[in-house]
Amino acid sequence: MASLPRVTVWNEFRHERHREDIRKVYPNGIHTVIGEHLKQQGFPVTYATLDEPEHGLAGEVLESTDVLIWWGHGAHNEVRDDVVDRIQKRVLSGMGFIPLHSSHYSKPFRRLMGTSCSLTWREIGERERVWTIARNHPITEGIGEYFEIPHQEMYGEPFDIPAPDTLVFISWFQGGEVFRSGCCFERGRGKIFYFSAGHETLPVYYQPEVLRVISNAVKWAAPLGWEACPTPSSQIKGGHRTEPLEPVAPSE
Repeated sequence: MASLPRVTVWNEFRHERHREDIRKVYPNGIHTVIGEHLKQQGFPVTYATLDEPEHGLAGEVLESTDVLIWWGHGAHNEVRDDVVDRIQKRVLSGMGFIPLHSSHYSKPFRRLMGTSCSLTWREIGERERVWTIARNHPITEGIGEYFEIPHQEMYGEPFDIPAPDTLVFISWFQGGEVFRSGCCFERGRGKIFYFSAGHETLPVYYQPEVLRVISNAVKWAAPLGWEACPTPSSQIKGGHRTEPLEPVAPSE
C-alpha cells in the first residue's frame, strides 16, 4: 500500500499570538487545526512558521515535503525571496502547493501565477455558498452539489489570475458577488490548488467540508512518482536529449 504524501503546513502565526480575539478561535494557530485533521487521516505532517529561521523552510525541509499548504495574510512581504525561489523550484520539480484564503497575495503564489492575484473583498461575515463545478474531480470527493460557510469574508471578481486549468468551485456570497474559489493549475511537474475558504477571525477551518476539501487536495496535488521512471543520464544532459532513441540515417 502506497504511503500518504508528506505535508508541511506553513502559517505566518502572527495573528494568533498577538490578537486575543483570534487566539480564542485558533489558540495554537491555524496551521495546527489543519495539521491535526490531516494527521487523523494518516498524513505525515510537519509545521513551519514565518518567524523560524528561513521561515521553517530550509532546503532539507522542502526536499522532504510532497505537498506544501500555505496560509499568509499580513506579512507577505516579509517572506524572503530566496525562500520563494526555493519553493518555486520545488513546485516545478513536482511538489504540490495549496495556498489558502488570503495567500492569493503570497509571494510564492504570485510568482507561480505571474499576475497580481488581486481581487475584491468585504469583511462583514456574510454567508458563502460554495458550488461544486467539477463534480468528478478528486478534490470534490465526498462533497455535495454545494456547501455553505455561515460566516465568511467575501472575495469577489475580478480575480487577477490566469485561467485555471480546472475550475473546481465557484462561490456566491450573500451580498451578491461570485468568485472562483477553487482553482487548479499545473506548473512544470507540480500541481497547485488555490482554495479561498478560511479567515483568521472565523472558525472556517473547523468546518468538515472545508477540511475534506483540503485533505482531498493534498492527495490530488501530491507528486506522481517521477523518480520511479528516471530518464537515463546518458540520454539527457542539461534538459536536452543527447542521443536519439531510434537510429537516424545520415542526412544526404
